[in-house]
Amino acid sequence: MWLDCCRRMQAEVGQGIAYEELLIDNACLQLVRDPSRFDVLVMENYNGDLISDLCAGLVGGLGVVPGANLGDDCAIFEAVHGSAPDIAGQGLANPLALIMSGVMMLNHIGETAAAERIKDAYNAVLAAGNPDDVTRDIGGRAGTRAFVQALTRRMVEAPIL
Repeated sequence: MWLDCCRRMQAEVGQGIAYEELLIDNACLQLVRDPSRFDVLVMENYNGDLISDLCAGLVGGLGVVPGANLGDDCAIFEAVHGSAPDIAGQGLANPLALIMSGVMMLNHIGETAAAERIKDAYNAVLAAGNPDDVTRDIGGRAGTRAFVQALTRRMVEAPIL
């Protein structure tokens, strides 16, 4: 079905949009070699889950990848890694992906000032590189709560514009 729909759309728009079909193993190889070659990837959920994890690995891991599913009438924002039930309640999870998803949601609903304030705060925490403020998956020693506390401190310190 995916291929039929994509092929029909390509036939309608002609050369206006580059189109290529790849087997999943080759798509993974090409993503690792040069991810900038892709703008949009269309695939079923199973392969999409595999590809999203692969791409998360290219940018730092599942803990730093936000997600959004946008429709005509609704939108869902979530961390790509899901709920991580295997580490729930242990204070090990990196909350950044979920916070970044919240920032995307705020931008989506037009709350850009709030989104920017949160984004500036987490960028400052990450740029400072204090291992006591960032989680283990990105090279620190902090747990979930310590990261959120560092983020909160940055937001309190930053002036509200």
